[in-house]
Amino acid sequence: MLLLVFVIILFLPWTQNIRAKGSVTALKQEQRSQQINTIIGGRIEKWDVKEGDHVKKGDTLIELSEIKADYLDPELLKRTAEQIDAKKSSVNYYQNKIAATESQIQALKGSLEAKLNQLKNKYSQAEVKLQSDSMDMIAANNDWKIASLQYNRQKSMHDSGLVSLTQLEQRNQSYQSALAKKIGAENKFYATRQELGIIRIEFSAVQQEYSEKVSKAESDRYGSLSSVATGEGDISKLQNQYASYSIRNGMYYIIAPQDGQIIKARKSGIGEIVKEGEMLVHIVPSKIDYAVELYVSPVDLPLISEGQKVRFLFDGFPAIVFSGWPEASYGTYQGVVSAVESDVSDNGKFKILIKEDTSYRKWPKQLKMGTGANGIALLKNVPVWYELWRNINSFPPDYYKRKPEEKK
Repeated sequence: MLLLVFVIILFLPWTQNIRAKGSVTALKQEQRSQQINTIIGGRIEKWDVKEGDHVKKGDTLIELSEIKADYLDPELLKRTAEQIDAKKSSVNYYQNKIAATESQIQALKGSLEAKLNQLKNKYSQAEVKLQSDSMDMIAANNDWKIASLQYNRQKSMHDSGLVSLTQLEQRNQSYQSALAKKIGAENKFYATRQELGIIRIEFSAVQQEYSEKVSKAESDRYGSLSSVATGEGDISKLQNQYASYSIRNGMYYIIAPQDGQIIKARKSGIGEIVKEGEMLVHIVPSKIDYAVELYVSPVDLPLISEGQKVRFLFDGFPAIVFSGWPEASYGTYQGVVSAVESDVSDNGKFKILIKEDTSYRKWPKQLKMGTGANGIALLKNVPVWYELWRNINSFPPDYYKRKPEEKK
């Protein structure tokens, strides 16, 4: 009978499995224990919480005070705002100066145009006068030539005794008068021509003078534009500083990033100095989707896949386990493989993350982060004799791919 019972047992079904040890963790990174660091350096003035306290998101944990000399002024924000207002006034002044300079440039261009028009009119009048003087000079020259011929004939006739000396003197007087008129007309003509040259020189001088004035005004305008650009840059820099100072004032209060429990306070006293980025306390979130991280050896890794069922024994929760007959076990919990890491861990094994299987028995509410867990990954069903033979020969469990459940 015993032999018959033993033979029957050898042909009973046995569920192959892989055992691994791990611990309880959180399924999401933001639900795990995290550090609360200070962004700025400072001195601890007040603790609003103690280790073990439960806090809400936004609650003040620690109050700091300033230690850097650049930020000790209590009126720092007010003075920075005053500097911004002063810079804005300076920029407005330069902008008004630019507008005035532009008006000045337009006025200079208008004056130049009026002056040039005046010189053009004067030049035109001088040209007409030069033409008139030229005609007068030609007429006087003709009169002089006629008077000269008459005088020469009169002199010849006087030498011949045909006319009297009185008549010769009268002709000489006419000749001298024509010569004087000729010289006067020539002088007047050359004076008018010289006046035309002076007008042309004055024309160039006026253009040069107003060009220099406009260039100087343009230079002042560009200088004002440069000052405006520099002032606007200074305003942006001061506004940036003001925003940084305002944000820094809010960093003197260390607040809770989420609901949770305060643990592991690294600083304990009032007046202690903390550095930038230094860790102050840890916080464990109140709402946690628990998961189990197990470490499996590389030889067993191909037998693990996402969606695979895993049974657990949590430390502190009694259970009766029959590894080959999971249905006969009592006190175990079930999970589903959520992720399998592709890189080996420091301990030489691969980490797998298992989440709760809500279709089976719910995990205990008393679970805490770091609770030990023994996992049993369920594999293929084989006869007992095959499992004995496999273990005697140190063969690994059979490789198989889990069939996906058919959709109804």
